[in-house]
Amino acid sequence: MDSRVKTFFESLQGKKVAFCGIGGSNMPLIRIFLEHGAKVQARDRRQREQLGDTAKQLEEMGAELCLGEDYLQNLDADMIFRTPGMKFFLPELDQARKEGRAVTSEIEMFFDLCPCKIYAVTGSDGKTTTTTIISKLLEASGKKVHLGGNIGKPLLPEIISVEPEDVAVVELSSFQLISMRKSPDVAVVTNVSPNHLDIHKDMTEYVDAKKNIVRHQNAFSRAVINADNAMAAGFAESVRGQVRLFSRRRASVYGAWLREDGMILVGDTEVMPASDIRLPGMHNVENYLAAISAVWGEVEPEDIRKVAREFSGVQHRMELVRELGGVKYYNDSIGTSPTRTISGTLSVYPDKIILLAGGYDKHLPFEELGVAIVEKVKLLILMGQTADKIEESVKAAPNYQPGVPEILRVSGMEEAVQAAYHAADNGDIVSLSPACASFDQYTSFEVRGYHFKQLVNALPGTQKKEE
Repeated sequence: MDSRVKTFFESLQGKKVAFCGIGGSNMPLIRIFLEHGAKVQARDRRQREQLGDTAKQLEEMGAELCLGEDYLQNLDADMIFRTPGMKFFLPELDQARKEGRAVTSEIEMFFDLCPCKIYAVTGSDGKTTTTTIISKLLEASGKKVHLGGNIGKPLLPEIISVEPEDVAVVELSSFQLISMRKSPDVAVVTNVSPNHLDIHKDMTEYVDAKKNIVRHQNAFSRAVINADNAMAAGFAESVRGQVRLFSRRRASVYGAWLREDGMILVGDTEVMPASDIRLPGMHNVENYLAAISAVWGEVEPEDIRKVAREFSGVQHRMELVRELGGVKYYNDSIGTSPTRTISGTLSVYPDKIILLAGGYDKHLPFEELGVAIVEKVKLLILMGQTADKIEESVKAAPNYQPGVPEILRVSGMEEAVQAAYHAADNGDIVSLSPACASFDQYTSFEVRGYHFKQLVNALPGTQKKEE
């Protein structure tokens, strides 16, 4: 065990520690902190009956429960952990900081204690796939990889087993980055576009949060930045170490880029044809350009080529669920913003598709989505809070003609899948790519994606039902 990690856990004895939000990232930490002698408060807006067995489990472990709407009142702990989805500038947290209490998060603490090299990825779109590709490339080179962060698994619980020769590969959201005061050894910015404006005060706060991924780097760090995205490219001004620009539109001296003939290069060195990449779509070529730029010099070209040919993707990202009666059903529930749906699902398929869209309103603009839908969709099935906004954006698009695409309104996923099933013909593509978050109907995009897959797999037979 690294000496800093040992010292930290020894210091927990008798300390009062509050975990604000009982969720996936905090539950494993609560157990570990209790094991090391901390006096733990488990705070959550939900009531005991909503927590179910979790409340009983926490009390049996020795945690004090603070539940209900006033769960952030009287924050008297020495150390306060907030969940990633909690606003950083809440009055209760501001007051705790004024009182000299340490307000932190799981990922911040991991960065402070991690003894190994850290690769981290942020961006409005593509960060999960890029993070996963980087982890696959480093594994192919023989490295022991600790993969986590916003990608789903908290990393601090496994800090005891992290060795200096290992690598950590971390996905970081703006919610995590907003309070970060330490940047990774290798920082990757896939792109920056409007997102999460329901949580952030404005676009400026969102961009500033993202910029923390490079803001605290040193001269020995590497920053990998998308030269084709204006907002991301502006981050280069804040970089103190190496800048590696990647691009599919122009040559790059130090980063990966796509030549007109479809060859991927790093500087003057040919790496592989883009056609070797198993994942479909130009957005995935961009993801590989970012990943290659991040690991270049650490991973051999033959390992890069092997991963590109074999890696089939991450769940909920243009995931083929089933082919039924000549109709292919795809789960792209990760499409939680208009730009993600435009650059992903609506950019890949040559023919017009059947699109299932709509969900929680993050207060993002839909104008560009409307234009793309008119160009790429033959049947639009809408549900959720944003159904009205998306329909308005389609009808306001300059290329819109009444009835093209056809628009159906449904109450939820069950009705949406049934409508697609009865409307689809042999050769059609049906894709769930909502362009919105899930929180109006589901706890996460993963839960939404699993529900879609369950419904599609339950459709009868191998052929389309006769009408």
